[in-house]
Amino acid sequence: MSPFEDIRPYYDTEVNQAIRQIIDHPMLKAMMNFTFPDFQDSYWKDLMLHCHSIRDFQINFIYPGVKKVLEKSSEGLSTSGFEKLEASTSYLFISNHRDIILDTSLLNASLYEKGLFMTTSAIGDNLVKKPFLNHLSRLTRNFTIKRGLPARELLESSKVVSAYIRHSLLRENRSVWIAQREGRTKDGNDLTHKGVLKMISMASDEGEHFLDYLKRLNVIPVSISYEYDPTDILKMPELLAKANQETYIKAENEDFKTLLSGIIGQKKRIHIHIGDLLNDKIEYIKNTVSGNVKQMQALADLIDNQIITGYKLWPTKYIACDLLSGTDQFSSEYTSEEKALFEARFRRGVDKNNPVAVKSFLSMYANPVLNQKRLLEEIKN
Repeated sequence: MSPFEDIRPYYDTEVNQAIRQIIDHPMLKAMMNFTFPDFQDSYWKDLMLHCHSIRDFQINFIYPGVKKVLEKSSEGLSTSGFEKLEASTSYLFISNHRDIILDTSLLNASLYEKGLFMTTSAIGDNLVKKPFLNHLSRLTRNFTIKRGLPARELLESSKVVSAYIRHSLLRENRSVWIAQREGRTKDGNDLTHKGVLKMISMASDEGEHFLDYLKRLNVIPVSISYEYDPTDILKMPELLAKANQETYIKAENEDFKTLLSGIIGQKKRIHIHIGDLLNDKIEYIKNTVSGNVKQMQALADLIDNQIITGYKLWPTKYIACDLLSGTDQFSSEYTSEEKALFEARFRRGVDKNNPVAVKSFLSMYANPVLNQKRLLEEIKN
């Protein structure tokens, strides 16, 4: 019995049986009818019943689905930095996180197109409670992170996840994707949670400095940027609750609704940037910063800086900045048509008589610009 039994993806030997359990599920039918609109169900069902590995499932069914999503709900995906990756090397991709499914799906589609191995990816167990979604998640090489546990159970669960990440990277030579923080960024401030880094470092060898261990994992920050966040309006209730210092409680099926909106909602242009391998900078932190707490913070800052500077700033981000400040400081970065389109979306989703709602929505788009500007000024000084 694997120590990772509760969290791991399917083994290839389990794939066909898992497929047979979901082959007649209406959600799978809907997904495949979207992916293969010109074919009868018998076409994809026959193909799927002859599928015996995760890679085959991803290439033959998930990848065409992602391409169809891009075709129907975006103006294309661009990439940068992938040339720095080596085909035979595994990496720990620590990424900002904006969309439940698309962030990892788009990264893996890009890796596949460039002849690189696709990742195993972390997903919160709150998103895969339904049996169908659990099967689908494990068929697409996701491993689960358990949420909402008591302190003692959380510690034990974190150790298992950390050991699985190590196993994937160092034993299987399989890259891993993990978000820089629990949950998606809602306010546009992409900040690495030190708890994520502590969890990852739990699997270091006894007596090994955690920074030396992280160097072995080949940490690379990843930035993903959507011109329009397809779930921006859905994020508003939580942002308003936070602004009013209220506890936010998710509605039933909220995560699932967000998942669907992310897939089918309009995104316009999308960009993924692969940052630099951090090994040299991690060694510099080890040699110049004293104490584990300060070293962990320095590492989090390093990842943040890479994600912020690698983030593609679309016109919508600059428009939000100018609307927020009531100026035209960034007017050279967008057209009047782009501004009109953004304002129409803004009017549809936000009560303009509620200043907290207005600020929350605009900040969601503006903060990446403001953070990048602040960071570049810090570097200059």
